Amino acid sequence: MPQENIGFDAGNGAIKLYGQAGGIEVLSQVATNGTRQIVSTFGLHKQKAPMNIQNAHGSFYVGAGAHDWGRPVENLDAERNNGTPEMESLLDGSLTQFVQRYGMFSGPLSLVIGLPQEALSGEQAATTRDSVRRWLVGTHTWDADGQPYSVEVADVKIASQVTGALFDYLLDPNGKFILERKRAFTEEVGVISIGFGTVEMLVIKNRAIVQRFTLGTTSGVRRLLEIADSQKMYSLGESDLRLRQGKLDLSTALPIWEREVTGVIEKQWGNYWKRFAAILLVGGGTILLKNSLPYRFNGKAFIPDDPILSVARGLYKMTLSGKEK
Repeated sequence: MPQENIGFDAGNGAIKLYGQAGGIEVLSQVATNGTRQIVSTFGLHKQKAPMNIQNAHGSFYVGAGAHDWGRPVENLDAERNNGTPEMESLLDGSLTQFVQRYGMFSGPLSLVIGLPQEALSGEQAATTRDSVRRWLVGTHTWDADGQPYSVEVADVKIASQVTGALFDYLLDPNGKFILERKRAFTEEVGVISIGFGTVEMLVIKNRAIVQRFTLGTTSGVRRLLEIADSQKMYSLGESDLRLRQGKLDLSTALPIWEREVTGVIEKQWGNYWKRFAAILLVGGGTILLKNSLPYRFNGKAFIPDDPILSVARGLYKMTLSGKEK
């Protein structure tokens, strides 16, 4: 049976999956105590519960609003990449939503997972790769809102998230090089990914990473939410949802965070960006800074049509071109 290729962006703020049919984004919110009874009373709206996932680890609410229904689980460290209970539950919920939107998978899955550069560098890199493959490969079985699901993952390849962004820029939907962009693959191209947990920077030259221009820091959107909620009145997931709903006052926090992000870029790249063929800006944080950050690069900046799904889409495109091998 042929395998179905899926790009899997394991972001701290949201899980993104992308395949031939399209892509989805599922907020990385998990709460335990999924068996709590729904309370309703006259005069108040009855709130719809988030998706309830039951698997070998227990019962969890996942996705938007999960933190309103149970005890938030917010372990955003590198350990989550090794298949923690909350990460497995998020994957189960994301696969469920993908199937509900696009239909059941045609065969076993071949995943290309994008991880932060921090997880793929240093002494623990090989251990991390082994751990990721260990928990992902195999048969995943769970119930979503009482409905049973089972998905087989036959193969897992691992890339950095910023590499996915690069190939989303270089390749068309069929995995072929876009002619007017192919030249950039042999020149220097900068990538800035502003995700929930990190700001990651990568420069590719002659199909190889330029190590001195590569960096990952914890200055992502999470930092913006921490500045905006200095009194710690909300979980990070609750603040993230308020941000997406336009209910979070950013008048003070956004300029501070913007200076932190641009400071990271300035310190790592200085004026060297002027020699780059292009600078790709991706991630949810790019949307927050779209009215200022691109203009720092004198016309070299490129924001894809969907900066949130760009990484997962690029990881999927890599399977079409064979670049994931």
